[in-house]
Amino acid sequence: MIPAQETRDPRALLIAQITDIHVGFAPDEKPEELNLTRFRAVLERLFHGPNVPDLLVLSGDITDHGDGESFAKTAALLEGCPCPIVPMVGNHDSREGLLGAFPHMEAAEGGFLHWAFEMAGLRIICLDSLEDGRHGGAFCEARAAWLTARLAEAPETPTLIFLHHPPVVAGIDWMDPAPDEPWIVRLRSVLEGQTQVQAIHCGHLHRQITTRFAGIPLGVTPSVAPLVAMDLSAIDQDVPDDRELITTEPPTYALHRWDGQRLVSHYERVGDWQVLARYTQGLQPMIRDMFAERG
Repeated sequence: MIPAQETRDPRALLIAQITDIHVGFAPDEKPEELNLTRFRAVLERLFHGPNVPDLLVLSGDITDHGDGESFAKTAALLEGCPCPIVPMVGNHDSREGLLGAFPHMEAAEGGFLHWAFEMAGLRIICLDSLEDGRHGGAFCEARAAWLTARLAEAPETPTLIFLHHPPVVAGIDWMDPAPDEPWIVRLRSVLEGQTQVQAIHCGHLHRQITTRFAGIPLGVTPSVAPLVAMDLSAIDQDVPDDRELITTEPPTYALHRWDGQRLVSHYERVGDWQVLARYTQGLQPMIRDMFAERG
């Protein structure tokens, strides 16, 4: 499924995570829908900047309606991608649409789009948390059995898990699950005590979140599509209070760096930033001094 590939930097494996693109949300916008424009900007930065990844994970809500046309537009922008691509389903996607646009992927037993593979000594597990017709996540007995088996295959191998839905309450009331939803309880029971799992990385919330789940560090990568507003106050579904819900904060992606011993995650907003300093001869003494301090 994932082509064998050496990392470009022998010191580290770089895994890019792009999430919640929502292609097709406003397809009539001219000259191009906003979410496609934001996605194009992220890809330009990622593929032509200083940190070209060894793997690209699209962690769900690639499209807004799960339709073939939106998946095809996404796949077209990814033509020429310099690394393997692992697309995942979110609650806005469809498994059929994803497989049609990314024919190198194959459904597992039961039709689920979950996979496990290894790169540079790091085991990567991508989970399927889609339940058709439901906004929130899902993790049934069949998926729990699959994950249990995959973890048991390599209990000593450092492992990174991706899934679309964060199994945590973040405090954004209208986006959060209930803390005791059965799928969350089931996922926690599988992951508790799995010390080889270095981190869990998710999407869905359209904001950057850092917490722990089942004793494991958990991060949420912000969206490519417009972000969810930062409002942690309670919301009353019966009283519209004119609060902000969605904002045009810049699109963001994550870069997860594995050096063979530790996993470090970086997040970059993509925008028209001004460069204030470059590595020139004038700043070379400063760079040398900083290396010298390492001892």
